[in-house]
Amino acid sequence: MGRASAGLASPQPHVRSIGRESLTTQVYDELRAGLMEGRFWPGYRFKIRDLAVAMNVSETPCREALMQLVRERVLDMDAGRSICAAPLTLAQYLELRAIRLKLEGMAGEAAARNVTPAQLREIQDLHKALIKAQDDHDWPAAVRVNWQFHHAVYAAAAMPELLALIEGIWLRNGPMLNLQYPDAAPTYDGEHQHLAIIDGLKKRDPAKVRAAIKADTIEGGRKFVALLERIDRGEAPYPQNQAEQALPTRASGVARKVAAAKR
Repeated sequence: MGRASAGLASPQPHVRSIGRESLTTQVYDELRAGLMEGRFWPGYRFKIRDLAVAMNVSETPCREALMQLVRERVLDMDAGRSICAAPLTLAQYLELRAIRLKLEGMAGEAAARNVTPAQLREIQDLHKALIKAQDDHDWPAAVRVNWQFHHAVYAAAAMPELLALIEGIWLRNGPMLNLQYPDAAPTYDGEHQHLAIIDGLKKRDPAKVRAAIKADTIEGGRKFVALLERIDRGEAPYPQNQAEQALPTRASGVARKVAAAKR
C-alpha cells in the first residue's frame, strides 16, 4: 500500500475542546503540539467538520489554522483539497536530520551552560517516563515523551528563536516517529544516549551534550533509517496506524490554560 493511503482518518481527531478567544491561534497551537508530539500519524487526513466538533469551535478557525500549516509546508493539501500530515521520504528525513543536528547541537551546548536545577530534574523525570512507556509497550506515550524530553533540553538553552526553528522541523518530523515502534525502536551500542545528555548537563559540559545529541539521533535512529530505506526500495509496506482510534485525546499547554481560565 502506498504512502497516500497511510494513516486514514479516524472519526475524532486527537485534540481537546478549547475556549472561544483567539480561536484560530488556539486551534493552531493545539495542532502544532499534536504534530510535534506525534499524536497524528503521517498521512492522517484532517476533516474540518470533525476537528471543529472535537474542539468545540466553528469550522472557520479550524480551516484557517490548517491552511496556515499548509502554507508552512507542515501539512499537505492535494488537488481535491484534502489536508493530511505530510509523510517524509528518506531523502527529506535525512536532509531535515542534518539541519536538526546543527540546530539541536547548538541548543544542547547552550543548555549545558544555562540549565537550572528544576529543569534538570524535569529532564531526568521525562527520560524515566520514556523508559517506562517503552517497557509498557505504550508506543504513543513513548513518541510523545521522547519529544517532551528533547524539548525540555532545548528550552533550557534559553534561546527562544533557536527553539522556534527546532520546533518548526519537529512539526514535520513528529508524525514520522510513530513508525519507529515497535519494529524500529531506538537501540544503542552502550548506554541510552539520553543518559549521556543528562550527564553532560549535570557537568556543564557543552561538548558532551552536543556529541550525545548527535549520537542519540544517528545511533538511536539506525533502525528507523533502515526501515525508510526498505520502504523507498519497495521492500516493505508503509506502516499503518493499527491503533489510531484508541489513541487518547490530550491537550496542549495552551488548551489547558484556556480550560483553567474558564473555570
